[in-house]
Amino acid sequence: MLTLSSSVRIYAALGATDMRKSFDGLSVLAGEMVGADPTSGHLFLFCNRRRTQLRVLFWDGTGYCLFAKRLARGTFELPVAGPEVSNVVLDAETLAMILAGIELRSARRRLRYRWAGPAQ
Repeated sequence: MLTLSSSVRIYAALGATDMRKSFDGLSVLAGEMVGADPTSGHLFLFCNRRRTQLRVLFWDGTGYCLFAKRLARGTFELPVAGPEVSNVVLDAETLAMILAGIELRSARRRLRYRWAGPAQ
């Protein structure tokens, strides 16, 4: 179970990523993905062409951390976007569903109240 702050964004690269890349290679891809510094504390999700491996790169304040998951059977499902879109922003619940193997298209969210902060 991942516990993330609501201020942390999760950027998912929709294209295939070479899983031979490690910290430095993925950090360059993360910077290109959002056009910002990959040491921002946000999470960057990468998947291989066959969708059997995922890697999540993030900066914890002292260095890069890399979370990896390889499936023994089946594939990961990432969100679907338009042909010009190279990445999407996910929330923590969607990342948890991806890691758990839940089909995103059939998952339905019930209406919930979310506090938007003080009115201005």
